[in-house]
Amino acid sequence: MDYVEFGYGSRPLIILPGLGDGLRTVHGQAVNLAFYYRKIAPYYRAYIFSRKNKLEEGCTTKDMAEDLWLALEQLRPWNTEKIYLMGISQGGMIAQHFAIAHPDIVEKLVLGVTASRQNEILKNAVNGWMEMAAKGDYRSLMTDTSEKTYSLKTLKKYRPLYPLLCRVGKPEDFSRFLIQAESCLTHNAYEELSGISCPVLILGGGDDKIVGTGAAPEMAEKIKQCKMIIYEGLGHGAYDETEDFNRQVMDFLNETALEENV
Repeated sequence: MDYVEFGYGSRPLIILPGLGDGLRTVHGQAVNLAFYYRKIAPYYRAYIFSRKNKLEEGCTTKDMAEDLWLALEQLRPWNTEKIYLMGISQGGMIAQHFAIAHPDIVEKLVLGVTASRQNEILKNAVNGWMEMAAKGDYRSLMTDTSEKTYSLKTLKKYRPLYPLLCRVGKPEDFSRFLIQAESCLTHNAYEELSGISCPVLILGGGDDKIVGTGAAPEMAEKIKQCKMIIYEGLGHGAYDETEDFNRQVMDFLNETALEENV
């Protein structure tokens, strides 16, 4: 299992990326990731974890959460029993199961542009990607992912780069991506969300074409201690399109208390 470690703080912040991890792990991306999250480096010791390099067929988001637990048990470089945990998209699905299964270790949880269970929008998006991956059609996969992720304003900048982006990073095979994609379709933590005992920040896009616009409010209704922020006009790429996303994460992690959601 590949991971990247950076930052100067003492409090551990575990970050779980989305489904793109199925195409490329964090191996070799330390500099880029540290630069992207540079504003948190002075305050936290950050660990960005990929899924296992070799995933078994049928591996679920719950299995991936337990893989993370085993990795943290071996690593444990910090002097506190508690961690902050942030999951983006599929990483948020895994983070849900982790927080449910290990409430004693998660002090605060951030769920970004993710869902607690399958819906029609998520199903259609992921099934389409799986068909493209099964054919080895990397160009269509990358193009469709970008079109569904970003706002029109950002797409106008990215579209001219598609020919270049679609030639870089193609995996030797798509088996790892397909296993992770299938786990998104079978993910269901909805009925267990009430078991999350720590404060939670939910961040969603008001125009999310991947998990849908109802996914964030649905989670907020089930979690007692939560704060929800919806970025109107942005979609699944809200975490990448607005600096306010990371600012809200920092503010939340630095808060001493969060009122119970009623």
